[in-house]
Amino acid sequence: MGTQRIRLLLVDDHPLFREGLVRLLAAEPGFEMVAQCSTAAEALEVLSRSAVDVVLLDFDLGDEQGNHFISSARQSGYMGRILMVTAGMSAKESSAALKLGASGILLKHNSPGTLANAIRLVAQGELWVDQKIIQQMADSLQGDQQRLPRTLTQREDQVLRGVFEGLINKEIAVKIGVSEDSVKATLKQLFLKTGARTRSQLVLIALEGSFRTNKKL
Repeated sequence: MGTQRIRLLLVDDHPLFREGLVRLLAAEPGFEMVAQCSTAAEALEVLSRSAVDVVLLDFDLGDEQGNHFISSARQSGYMGRILMVTAGMSAKESSAALKLGASGILLKHNSPGTLANAIRLVAQGELWVDQKIIQQMADSLQGDQQRLPRTLTQREDQVLRGVFEGLINKEIAVKIGVSEDSVKATLKQLFLKTGARTRSQLVLIALEGSFRTNKKL
């Protein structure tokens, strides 16, 4: 099991980026590039005949959008992971991608190490979302004058907003005037209340306004 390679499919309409990423990932242990495609149609054809664990998908595919591919892939029965690797997406586009079944969103300015780590986490069933995307979605939520779920206590609300801002536990503690242990305890309560396993999952559940008690994601 430990030697099983993560089979990848790259979908991006920029040949230079594709070639560079293929070479980069070839140097990483545990990855196998099944194919690289420039269009959604080509990628769907690959999925119909090859086993793929993680699709690395650009959002902007020229005349197409990555979200359309996600919808088509799911309708065709693809049950693997989809990690968006993109130059940028709006809060609305990001939210739609995640609701359609994307397992993560990574911005192209990130380091090769961050990409490799995100792929591995997504392949394991985790959700990985770039902090800038999370902040963008949080700002959009505030712009719509929506509120976090009323099931939150005041302390939970404070800690969650700190997570929105990408703060670590110690920074959240200083900001809201409590101990770091208190922040850790509150985070445990939030994870239990939502069924989330990571901070990204926690934030996205909050942004959807759909806190669920003890539900496994």
